[in-house]
Amino acid sequence: MSTHSCVIAPHLKDSLSMAEAGKYGRMFPNLPAPETDEALLLSIGKSGSIMDEAARDGLQGEATDNPRIPAGFTFLGQLVAHDITADRSLLIHHARLNELRNFRTPRLDLEAMYAAGATGSPYLYDLYDPDKLLLGINDLQEPADLPRNHQGRALLGDPRDDVHLIISQLHLAFLKFHNKVIDYLRDQGVAPAEVFKQAQQLVRWHYQWIVVNEFLPLTVGNALMDDILANGLQYYTYTETPFIPVEFADAAYRYGHSQVRSLYTLNSLGAKGQVFPDCAGTCPVPHERAIEWNYFFAVDEQHPPQASKRIDTRLAHSLIDLPTSVV
Repeated sequence: MSTHSCVIAPHLKDSLSMAEAGKYGRMFPNLPAPETDEALLLSIGKSGSIMDEAARDGLQGEATDNPRIPAGFTFLGQLVAHDITADRSLLIHHARLNELRNFRTPRLDLEAMYAAGATGSPYLYDLYDPDKLLLGINDLQEPADLPRNHQGRALLGDPRDDVHLIISQLHLAFLKFHNKVIDYLRDQGVAPAEVFKQAQQLVRWHYQWIVVNEFLPLTVGNALMDDILANGLQYYTYTETPFIPVEFADAAYRYGHSQVRSLYTLNSLGAKGQVFPDCAGTCPVPHERAIEWNYFFAVDEQHPPQASKRIDTRLAHSLIDLPTSVV
């Protein structure tokens, strides 16, 4: 991916020290925080509130759909979030903006999948073929689940990729793609010592291409993406070390929560479910609930995918009434 530079504005310089210290950067460090009524914020996030999609009268089904964006891009966006942001701060620090720390590199590099490689994270890789990532076996003895320990916890570089079934199956799709690329490179006669490195690069390039050419144009519009690619960025810049702005990670990028549908069809077997609790993760995925991706992405012209929900101020009830394990 190419990057675009521009002259750094004086009010952005303060953010660099934060980035270099391993914290989230700030795009607008001198902008005063809004004064909000915490009790009001808590009240609008409760079940039955004005933010609860289930409380909306007469606007169910197609009226809330956004056919422009297939449902799968909601969860690709979640995977991207896990790839570039991971706040491991104590919960009390969420009230202290300057204490938030990002434990991810600000790159689209699938860090949550590759982790520290076969040497640093051997439990993610196939013992008998360490160029490949380890796959899990479902109830039909098919490689159609994430690898898991005996308690059902997935072996991942980021446990958030198993928070629900749809994101875990998307992570699995990337594992399978990497392994297919390994087979392809071997068939092309690539030297054994170079196979993993080249496969990782190809997988990352495909992932980055999808983000730049499909995910972002669908989300922000072709006109804005064309302008950014042609003219560069206007409000974000850095000198030596890129950083994720906290305004993005903990505010603007949260729009994706509003795209979650109240109900999903998972596959041609007729399996359906809400994201929570029906599709809650940290457990094996049985074959009858395995995702068929033509229900989520436009991969088959004969069978259009489900739409994402419109980006608005309401959330699916399943995100408001969260299971204790997720909260």
